[in-house]
Amino acid sequence: MDGIQGFMYPNEMELQWSILIVLYPFITGLVAGAFILASLERVFDVEAVKPTYRLALLTALAFMLVAPLPLQLHLGHPERSFEMYLTPHTTSAMAMFGFVYLWYLMAVLVVEIWLEYRKEIVVAWQQSSGLKRMAYGVLALGSSNISPESLRVDDRVGRLVTIVGIPSAFLLHGYVGFIFGSVKANPWWSTPMMPIVFLFSAIVSGIALVLLMYMGTCVLKGQAIDMPCADTVARYLLYAFIVDFALEMIDLLHRIYEADESFQSLDFMVHTRLYTSHIVVQIVIGTLVPIAGLASRFSRHAFLAGRQSPSSQSTATSSSKLELPSTRMISASVPRSTSTSRSSVSTSTTHTPWPFSSIWTVRVRSRVLASSSRTRTVKRPCGSASGSTPRSTRLPSSALTRSLNWPGSQPCNWRTRRRRYSVMSLAASKPMDTVR
Repeated sequence: MDGIQGFMYPNEMELQWSILIVLYPFITGLVAGAFILASLERVFDVEAVKPTYRLALLTALAFMLVAPLPLQLHLGHPERSFEMYLTPHTTSAMAMFGFVYLWYLMAVLVVEIWLEYRKEIVVAWQQSSGLKRMAYGVLALGSSNISPESLRVDDRVGRLVTIVGIPSAFLLHGYVGFIFGSVKANPWWSTPMMPIVFLFSAIVSGIALVLLMYMGTCVLKGQAIDMPCADTVARYLLYAFIVDFALEMIDLLHRIYEADESFQSLDFMVHTRLYTSHIVVQIVIGTLVPIAGLASRFSRHAFLAGRQSPSSQSTATSSSKLELPSTRMISASVPRSTSTSRSSVSTSTTHTPWPFSSIWTVRVRSRVLASSSRTRTVKRPCGSASGSTPRSTRLPSSALTRSLNWPGSQPCNWRTRRRRYSVMSLAASKPMDTVR
């Protein structure tokens, strides 16, 4: 306090917050964002991000352990911080944060990581000896049961812990936004949207950190980067980035439209002292450039996917089969004659759930299309009685339909009954040709 000597009123001395206060919300944001990314695979079954699940949990735990250090170092007497646990003040948000911190650390992160690594801990316990065996035994809590039923219980409990951890992560970092938004002396912070902005900023920073660490560890280990995983994580990062930037712009537009007594001072600060840090660094370099880069990557992928050659698409789809649930597939080799014997038709039945009734289809390989190995699937016409042959039908003028007669169908009056036939090309993925 030597700096305030000589002042008649010590309150006239302005004590600036140091960089330690700024590091604290940033670190807690990394914790919350990394945990939200881990919950995508555990709770929402996003299998594409599974390679980053354990990394996200360990990242959240590592930063959670060091999150209070900036505050401790900023205090004049850090040993007095334990007083908030001994004599809690229920009306103080800062005092209640200590209990939120312990809950999130001990009841969420530690429990979920222990359930995830329990099998590895038990295996290491059984294979080690000496002090290491004792340490692994303590970590395993004396339980060596790693049966499939026990692992299923671990998975269910871990999923429940993750579900509880999602609102806990929101509370962990949302409370920081609540603290900053409650400072009435600073009009730039005093807004009800501050907790929501803090949450989405935490998601953006946490996902970006895990993605960067995942790609870095793959490069250091000499492993190939799982690009579907990286693209999926980057896509969620883009979504969170857009929402976060939209919230900040909505808050800015509201301030401009409201134009209260503090707006002139904020406008002056933005155009002078905060122009470089807020406009150039935060909005342009820190927000618009990453959003443009992520959006251009996904738009380029969509453009390239739309310009795939038809030959590659036909090759990819020719190997697939049209599986109509609860449908009888009839594979027929149709000659050039006007009739087909029932002995040349082989049938097979597949049963899968489908909300429609059974459909008789004929899978025809035409001699004209044999060179290109294209298969066409044709719906059977109205008749279904066996042993009868339909008379000539007025089908479209094509090599496929001219040589086609419908096996085992009853004669139909095509001019009066106006039945509909559908021809679908599986190889070329063309829409159905409808014939009346």
